[in-house]
This record gives sequence, structure tokens and C-alpha cells, in this order.
Amino acid sequence: MGSAAMLHTLTNKRGFTLTELLVAMALSAVVMASIGSMYYSQQKSYFAQEQLAAAQQNIRSAMYFMERDIRMAGCDPTQNITPAPGIQNLGWDAVENRYTSLSFTSDPDGDGSVENISYSLADNDGDGDNDLERNGDLVAENIDALDFVYLDSAGAPTATISQIRSVQVTVVARTGRADPGYTDTIPYTNQQGTTVLAAQNDAFRRKQLDITIALRN
Repeated sequence: MGSAAMLHTLTNKRGFTLTELLVAMALSAVVMASIGSMYYSQQKSYFAQEQLAAAQQNIRSAMYFMERDIRMAGCDPTQNITPAPGIQNLGWDAVENRYTSLSFTSDPDGDGSVENISYSLADNDGDGDNDLERNGDLVAENIDALDFVYLDSAGAPTATISQIRSVQVTVVARTGRADPGYTDTIPYTNQQGTTVLAAQNDAFRRKQLDITIALRN
């Protein structure tokens, strides 16, 4: 290669211009912003699912204990207990205009000793929200609503204790932490269509579980 051709080649080996660098930086910023947005979205979705899974486990745990106990309400294998075990208090709440607690007695282990059992909501751990209590002991945290409907043999609601043959239970639990950007506008109702928790319009996600428990005794 001649000296003239070599000189021409060297002079054409230029770097990037300022404009090209600015365009490259702008494109890189757009790409990084897209990646960051995708990552944030995935993290937010993961967080929401994790919180809902915890709430689901919480509500299932609460329902497990209540179903086990309520099914055995009035149990008296010895038939010698006086007065006979059974439902004691239906837990009517005049403010809520529905049944929000339940008290009953039973002798599930057949030792002749009556056990008093009650389920209700209270701020058990003092953190400002309601928890499900069994005889004053914590069963499940972050329970926003607890509802009971008492049914007779025909499946109709009744307030007469001697006629109760089954109990419909509704529990509404919420996540332990708020989900920024989410608003819960859902009103929660029991199986009878009665509102047990009005729309809270807050950032907490919630889960509802309903069950009908047939009394064995």
C-alpha cells in the first residue's frame, strides 16, 4: 500500500461523534428503564402473591379449628353431664346486625368434663387490627370479619338454639401488608347475601372462605 493510500485510511478511522454518543446513551436509558420497570412489576406481583398465599393459609387455619370444634358442639358421650352440653350463646352484634361470635360446650374426649369454647374477634396482639380468638387465645391474625348463620333442619336461618342443626361460617382475612397501587373495592357477603364487610377502599388484599358445618350432636 502506498503512503498516500495509507494516509487516507488513517484519516478515515474516526471515533463516534457527540450526536452518536447521545443517541446511544438515550437508547441505553430506554432499555434500562424497560428492564427496571419489568423487574419492579415482577417483584410487585411476587409480593402480592406471597401476601395472598399467607392470608389463604391463615384463613384455612382459622376455619380448620372452628370446623373441628363446632362440629362437636354438644358432644356428651357419657350422657351424664348436667346441664347437657350444647350451644350457649349465638353472639348477636346489635351494631353489625348479625352474629359475630359463638359460645358452646362439649365433652369431645368423653371424660365427663365439659369444655367451654368460644370464638370471636379481638385485637389479640395489640397491633390495631382484629384477630380470631378461641377462648381468648390467638388462632389467626388479620381477620377482618367473622360471621355465623344458624340453620334448622330445613336449612332455614333460625335464632332458636334447640332448632340449630348446622352453622354457616364466613371468615374474611386480609394480607399483613398493604399493596401500593391496589384498592380493595369489594363488599364481602355471607352465603345468605348479608354484607359482613363493606368495601374498605384501602390497599389491603383480602381472602374470603365460607363453610357449612353440620352439628353431630
